[in-house]
Formats: sequence, C-alpha cells, structure tokens
Amino acid sequence: MDESSLAKRAQQPVNLTKPVAEAELRASDADRDRIAEILREALAVGRLDAEEHSERIDLVYRAKTMGELEPLVRDLPAEAGAPGPRPAAAAYGPEPGGALPDQNLVAIFSASTRKGRWRVPGRINAVAVFGSVEIDLTEGIFQQQQVRINATSIFGSVEIRVPENVTLRSSGSGVLGSFEVETNESLEADAPVVHVNGYAVLGSVEAKPKRGKWLRDLRDDLRDVRRAWQEQRRDERRSAHEHHRDERRERHGRLHGGRRD
Repeated sequence: MDESSLAKRAQQPVNLTKPVAEAELRASDADRDRIAEILREALAVGRLDAEEHSERIDLVYRAKTMGELEPLVRDLPAEAGAPGPRPAAAAYGPEPGGALPDQNLVAIFSASTRKGRWRVPGRINAVAVFGSVEIDLTEGIFQQQQVRINATSIFGSVEIRVPENVTLRSSGSGVLGSFEVETNESLEADAPVVHVNGYAVLGSVEAKPKRGKWLRDLRDDLRDVRRAWQEQRRDERRSAHEHHRDERRERHGRLHGGRRD
C-alpha cells in the first residue's frame, strides 16, 4: 500500500461507537454476586464439591469481564446458570425504609470500632492509617445476603469478626504486610456471605469466625425488625390521624362558637 493510500485511510473517521461483545463487557459486583449464588446452590445440592466450589468462587471475584464469569457456570443446569436477575432467598426481602447506606470506618492515628447489635449494610469501607479498625458482625442483623467489606490498612490494622455459621471469603493481598482471612463456607442455605477484599501495606487485615458466636435464626431476626418497623409506622400514622382529628374539632368548635356569638 502506497503512502497516499495510507494517508487517506488515516484521514477516515474512526468509529468509536462500535458495539462491545457481551463477553467483553465489564462485570459488576452484582454480576459476580449472582454467579457466586449459582455456585453456592450447586454446592448445596452436591453438583460441586467443596474444593471445586472454592476454586470457582476465587475466580468469580477475580473476574473482570462477563466472558470470564460465564464459563464458571457453563456446566451447571440451564435453569441454574440462566442469565438475568435471580430471586433473593426467602429469608431476605426489601429492607424497611429502603437500602442501608454504606458504612465508613476510618482510623487515622486513632481507633474506630463497630460492634454490638446493629443493622449490617451491604457495603462497609474500612480504612486504617497508623490506626486500628475493629468490625464485629457476631451480633449484627443481616438484612441482605451479600455483604462486602473493603479493607485498606497502611501502617495500621483492620480486624473483622463474623459468626461461625456465616460464609467468609476473601480476594485481598498484602504488600509488605499481612492480609489473612480464614475462609469459611456455611452449610446453611440462607447464611449471609461476607466477602473481604482490599490490601495491607506494612499493616494487617485479619478476618475470621469468632468461636462460640453463632448467628441467631435469620428469619426471626428479620421478622422482629420488620414487625418493629411496621409498628413504628402504624404509631406514626395513628398519631398523625389524631392530630388532624383534633385540628378539625378545634376548627369546628371555633366556627360554631362564632356563629352562636
């Protein structure tokens, strides 16, 4: 090809709107969680053994594109591996008052702790810089199955504790530091899944089950929370109704009192 042909080709406009193949699309957190749920179901019914499940889960959270995710469920039944949103487990439903906001725990030359009885959001961001962060989920109320903890430790420490009957997974790394997650696979179908990722630079990130701590019955927890929320809403509506009723009576009294005068 001569120089004039090359010059003409260079002057032609470049098509920047060329569609991207589905396999090349970037995978989202929701896509990875959906594939992880399919694999969890396959483990529960015996289609995968624990070793195969662990290997595939590790690849799921390392996947960058949809093309890397699809082969991980290709050999599972069509109904299990079909694309698209999957229904949530029966124990989980819409959160009262809407989705919980992300929880941010930051410790810079200080300490930050979250523990006790609290509603666990779907995403927790923990940052420790010359400080320490402690996250204790052993008494938490899980209102969604997938919980992601992004942990960053720089010359600091992030310590995470979960109940023994919760699934715990990891995809983090240490750079001249320690990133240690004691992975655990729960045998309970409705158990929450806590995924810890991030990195430790000259610091430490540690996550493991807390021995002797078990998550109470999930459905009872959710039922209690929703019942309390519904009662609160009912009380608010009753209070507003009584307030409007008193206002109407007051206006009625003023009107009829003025006419008699």
